[in-house]
Amino acid sequence: MKFGAIIGGIIGLGLSAWLLESYGIGRIIDLLERAGWLGILAVIAFHGVQVLFSALGWRVISGPNVAQPGLRTYIALRWIREAVNNLLPLAQVGGEFVVSRLLLQRGMRLAASIAGTLADVTVEMATQVLFTLLGLILLLRSAGDSGIAGYVISGLAVAALAVTGLIGALWFGLAAAVETGLMRLGRAMGWSGTAKVEGLHDALIDCYRAPRRLALAATCHMISWLLGGIEVCLALHFLGHDIGFGSGLIIESLGQATKAAGFAVPGALGIQEGGYIVIGRALGLSPEVAIALSLMKRLRESALGVPGLIFWQCTEARDSNPPATPIAGAIP
Repeated sequence: MKFGAIIGGIIGLGLSAWLLESYGIGRIIDLLERAGWLGILAVIAFHGVQVLFSALGWRVISGPNVAQPGLRTYIALRWIREAVNNLLPLAQVGGEFVVSRLLLQRGMRLAASIAGTLADVTVEMATQVLFTLLGLILLLRSAGDSGIAGYVISGLAVAALAVTGLIGALWFGLAAAVETGLMRLGRAMGWSGTAKVEGLHDALIDCYRAPRRLALAATCHMISWLLGGIEVCLALHFLGHDIGFGSGLIIESLGQATKAAGFAVPGALGIQEGGYIVIGRALGLSPEVAIALSLMKRLRESALGVPGLIFWQCTEARDSNPPATPIAGAIP
């Protein structure tokens, strides 16, 4: 574990402990007990629908001319990807490296697996910006300028510039530079594996040059984001605080933006809870309810993430011996 992750984890744990102490850990536990196992299991099960749409968007954007596994494999890999990003101290991006390698083990070319995953990440980031913008508009309509709008607008501007810059850099040569650099390094060091990244730039551009697939992938990811608003409503229902779908979208969109902004802290510990408190206050939710909602989401992440990590390790062990089998045929 890197030193920065250790420091970030200590800060996050400290902030979490302070919030729990400040707002009464006993009252928060009472709320979670009110939700009960039925409420927690309902939230866990509902997240499977989000995983389905996220996996579908990923598979769609992975290239019109690429032979690839079926949707069921992408669902399993999305599960692993979220597990790694949510539970391991890898700044919420380690899962993408893991699943690119797992796609390689399933017979997909390394360049194509990396390109498809990169394209999916950028589409997901772009739709998150739009989702956050939707949440901000709904917040301004329902609660007016609650004091956090300025921060959200500033963050949106930075995020939009970052996504645009990343996509532009990838389009105009960043992927080609990485490809060339890795191949040169491999030749210099005698590593044959780096030759497999040849064609990375072309594969990535192929993903972006399929407008129908790009639009369908963006739609799938936006549906997944919107389903997160329903998940918030579902969790709060079991916590005894029913809200409308619009409020659920506000909490989910701005909460996810807060979590993304806290990427330096493993799991955004404390950052997510603090964000929920600020957003919840603007919508009339008490800090205790906001923290309980955040903890229900963390329970869902752990309940799905721990088996996901175990499944990942079992998959690695199973695939370490037999060679990768080429995929027969490509998606239409």
